[in-house]
Amino acid sequence: MRSSFPSNKFITHQNDRLWSVDAPSTSAIVEHRQHPKSVMVWGGICTSGKTPLVFMDESVKINHKVYRRDILEAVVLPWAKKHFGNVNWTFQQDSAPAHKPEKTQEWCKAHSPDMISPAEWPPYSPDRNPMARNVWSILKSRACTEPHKSLDSLKQSIRREWDRLKVKDLRPIAENFNKRLRLYIVAKGGHFETN
Repeated sequence: MRSSFPSNKFITHQNDRLWSVDAPSTSAIVEHRQHPKSVMVWGGICTSGKTPLVFMDESVKINHKVYRRDILEAVVLPWAKKHFGNVNWTFQQDSAPAHKPEKTQEWCKAHSPDMISPAEWPPYSPDRNPMARNVWSILKSRACTEPHKSLDSLKQSIRREWDRLKVKDLRPIAENFNKRLRLYIVAKGGHFETN
C-alpha cells in the first residue's frame, strides 16, 4: 500500500518575525507591504514521488466543486493512475471545508478505497501532516530567500524548488508519517514529542 499526502498552502513572508530584548547594533528594519500578495498552491507527496503543483487563482473560492474538478479529477487521479498503476494507495487530506462534503468523500472513496477521511483525521493538526509539517517549510525557505517583485516570480521560484525536491528527500518525510501516526494513537490524540 502506498500513501499520498496532499495539502495546500498560502506562501507569504508575512508570518516571519524576530523579537529581541536587546536592540541590534545594526539596523534590523525590513520593509514590508501592508497586505503582501500570496499564492494558493496545492501539492501532494508519497514515498516514491510527488504530484504536479496546482496554483489556484486568487479570485477562485476553493469549494468542494472546484477542489474535485481542478485538483482531484484534473491532477490527483491522472497522476495516481500513472504513478501507482493497479497498486492500492492511501489518500490523506485534512479537514479543509472543500475536503469534507459528502460528494468529495464519495469521490475519494471510489478512487482510493484506503483513504483517510477528514472524520478520521484530527482538525487543525498540521503537525500530523507531512506536507504542512515539512514540505511547505522547505519550499518556503528555498523559494523565498529573496523578496519577489511579482506573483509570477514567486510561482516560478516555487515551481523550481518543487522540481528540485527528489524522492530521496521526500521518502523520509512520508515514511515518518506512519511513526507519527502511531505516536498520535498512543497519546490518544494528545501532544507527544519526537526526536
